[in-house]
Amino acid sequence: MPTLHFKGKSIIRAHHLTLPYRQLTPDPARSLTARPGLADNLIIHGDNLLALKSLLPSFSGKIKCIYIDPPYNTGNEKWVYNDAVNSPMHQDWLKQVVDREDLTRHDKWLCMMWPRLILLRELLREDGAIFISIDDNEVHNLRAVMDEIFGEQNFVATVIWQKNYSPKNSAKFFSEDHDYIVVYAKSLQAWALNLLPRTEEMNQRYDNPDNDPRGPWKPSDLSARNPYSLGTYAITTPKGRVISGPPKGSYWRVSKEKFTELDKDGRIWWGKDGDSVPAIKRFLSEVKEGLVPQTLWFYKDVGHTQDAKKELLSIIDFQSSEEVFITPKPSGLIRRILQIATDDDSIVLDSFAGSGTTGQAVLALNAEDGGNRKFILIEQEDYADTLTAERVRRVIRGVAGARDEKLKAGYGGSFTFLTLGEALEEGAALKGDRLPTYEELARYVFFTATGEQLDEAQVDESRWYLGESRQYEVYMIYQPDVAFLKNNPLNLAFADALGPYKSKTRLVIASHKYLDDDYLRDYRLEFCQLPFAIYRFRA
Repeated sequence: MPTLHFKGKSIIRAHHLTLPYRQLTPDPARSLTARPGLADNLIIHGDNLLALKSLLPSFSGKIKCIYIDPPYNTGNEKWVYNDAVNSPMHQDWLKQVVDREDLTRHDKWLCMMWPRLILLRELLREDGAIFISIDDNEVHNLRAVMDEIFGEQNFVATVIWQKNYSPKNSAKFFSEDHDYIVVYAKSLQAWALNLLPRTEEMNQRYDNPDNDPRGPWKPSDLSARNPYSLGTYAITTPKGRVISGPPKGSYWRVSKEKFTELDKDGRIWWGKDGDSVPAIKRFLSEVKEGLVPQTLWFYKDVGHTQDAKKELLSIIDFQSSEEVFITPKPSGLIRRILQIATDDDSIVLDSFAGSGTTGQAVLALNAEDGGNRKFILIEQEDYADTLTAERVRRVIRGVAGARDEKLKAGYGGSFTFLTLGEALEEGAALKGDRLPTYEELARYVFFTATGEQLDEAQVDESRWYLGESRQYEVYMIYQPDVAFLKNNPLNLAFADALGPYKSKTRLVIASHKYLDDDYLRDYRLEFCQLPFAIYRFRA
């Protein structure tokens, strides 16, 4: 398979592995819930690369649908490359605004996207999919890098979204009317899309002029252009007129025998006078429950950019026009993605959350169909609270003056606002930093040691038991207290208390040990020292 080469790729390829896991710290004052926690909808304020890494212990392989709207890299967005990559070249890039004069802007964009896409793929369920908004500036690079990370065999489609409703007369060449949404599945074999609901307008195309007891129907052309060896026969109408064959250059789509069967069953329409070219009756009761999604999404169906701005302004009161978020997406666009790619209880992730449109779309669809979808929004800019979270607060509580009655009343729901805390790294205790709680550390060490999610129902802190993985029984001797850690090693008393060996090696995570390798081998134990030197246990 062809691969994409860009400046910095050799350094950035494994950058995600060097990132520390950070604590996700609830902020009750900014949350909209009585019980903050990871089981809630989440809004995370912080660098989205670090936030994605910190989500892995709790959400790896659990996200059904990802939508992201990264910088399009037009040269006018004033985005800054700020990933702390330990290389002189990347250090030179830090804090520099990426504009059109930057000869490495495509390289910077790819270096920014690569580790994020790696982590996003890890977070996806096997039957999940990712939808990425982009335009002509980077769509070619995006496709190439997605083929490399997700596999070209998992490409689903490139959707064309009609974002403008009228031409821009100020355009130098063409007035650009569309953006792209690039779609990849984690595993195309495992992914299945949902049909879109039929609209009332579509159903109104069906009529019943002959009072057929099977209900409304619409005529479908009997002829087709596809060659069919049995499709060139003559037809006689009920009035006796002979139709010598199908229209020139086409064929009847069914054989004469099949046509006769359809006519006997009242499935052929000869027109009101019984002398017209026949058509096949397609009954509304027999069509699919929904529609197969197409790759052209028109603004009349999903909204356009001006709709998005009006929608945002109707919810958030901006102090001045300069404060208005300039690139929101219409909630109808995200709603279309959710209809296609989620189940009633799916988790939806948006790591470039911006104005919070994805959160609104999830809540709106839940209110409509009774679903229990959850969202995770990540925003690193300062407006994570005042815009991203504030929009979600208002659509939950209700927006006075909204045209939509459900939005006026409020969609209901809750969310936990989180910030990125200290890195879960060696030396935290020595530096006097807050130590993570047992629950926080348990999720982290179990995932990092085994590559599997912690089942919190298995945790028994009274005997330091975290649960079983495919390979281990996992224990963690820990309390967020330095004195405790100094005085509670893995020792013979703890090993004896574990009881007889069963079938799985016992992995014990502790601050230190008083057992030598012979004892560890006899007791079928693996020791891992806190804090966090546990990567070698990953399969």
